[in-house]
Amino acid sequence: MTMTWRMLILLMTTLFVAPAPQHEPPSHSGMAAGSGWTQLMASMDRMHATMAALKPSGTIDVDFVKLMLPHHQAAIDMARTELLDGHDPQMRRLAQEIIADQESEIQLMQLWLTQHAGKEP
Repeated sequence: MTMTWRMLILLMTTLFVAPAPQHEPPSHSGMAAGSGWTQLMASMDRMHATMAALKPSGTIDVDFVKLMLPHHQAAIDMARTELLDGHDPQMRRLAQEIIADQESEIQLMQLWLTQHAGKEP
């Protein structure tokens, strides 16, 4: 008889006891959830708007460079967001490298555009 009561109590607690409420994990930065995401997406939105506003030059080389400039700037902006809000040492190091590399490439592309200004067909 005791076994029957135990089984009945176990069955009732399984059926009628609600699971513990789920709690969201705490934010690492103390900022509102998603603010880093918002910054990353804002960088992408600026890049897309800048690229969409460009008009074709008629020269693939010039068009390539003009489209790559906002692309590289977005990478820099996103890397800066990582440095501000990111925690992983590898990702922070990668962000620093991206900033250095992309800034250097932007300078190279701007120099190339200056040297090739007016040379489009």
